[in-house]
Amino acid sequence: MFEYEFMRHAFLAVILITPLFGLLGTMIVNNRMAFFSDALGHSAITGIAIGVVLGFMDTTISMIVFGILFALFLNWIKYRGKAGAETIISVFASCGLALGLAVLSVGGNFSKYNALLIGDILSISHKELVGLAVAFVIAVLFWGLCFNRFLFVSINSSLAASKGIPVRIYDNLFVVLLAVIVMLSIKWVGLLIINALLILPAAAARNLAGNMRTYHLLSVLIAVFCGVAGLLLSYYTDIATGPMIVLLASGVFFLTFLKRR
Repeated sequence: MFEYEFMRHAFLAVILITPLFGLLGTMIVNNRMAFFSDALGHSAITGIAIGVVLGFMDTTISMIVFGILFALFLNWIKYRGKAGAETIISVFASCGLALGLAVLSVGGNFSKYNALLIGDILSISHKELVGLAVAFVIAVLFWGLCFNRFLFVSINSSLAASKGIPVRIYDNLFVVLLAVIVMLSIKWVGLLIINALLILPAAAARNLAGNMRTYHLLSVLIAVFCGVAGLLLSYYTDIATGPMIVLLASGVFFLTFLKRR
């Protein structure tokens, strides 16, 4: 299968994307941010719609900019309203998704964007691979430098603040990093399943891990394993790659859940 260039590109994309999902997913699961990342994924449609309205040839920039602003706005809501924050975020996510779909469907043109729903990793180009590689290096360096403080803030934000750590700044940095990775990946992973790929490897790893180091290592390994195995199985079964990866990750989660029980 690696005789085909598109399969080689897809394999490299999986190797670059899945470790980042494994790392980011651990913090999402720890902070109970599943609703947050789901809303962020849905906002990609609005970012694309804004790019189309503005006449951008490549809507990636509009997606990233809108995703960052949307993530910061959701974070502001989370801190602003303790009661009902999840409901408010869900409302804004639904409105944003509906607005994006409405704009893209004008003139019956939404069929051009159907691939965004489940993703198409086989269509990734060499130029886009380079962009993912740059994002991968930046994200890993950023994670290595800031992880301890991210973790401190997620465990006990009040104690972290008392130690002089700017909690809001680090929280905003995390959601900005999350927004950039999600927006860069959405076209190949798919709007409907990107949140599952962020949550499932970390949730499975938490069922097995005895400490934080093992937790992160297992999350990355599970994400990479499901990504590579899902790509191989999708090639031989002619099933979309994104859904296949999610099915494998779901199976791993249920197995680890039973083991934990």
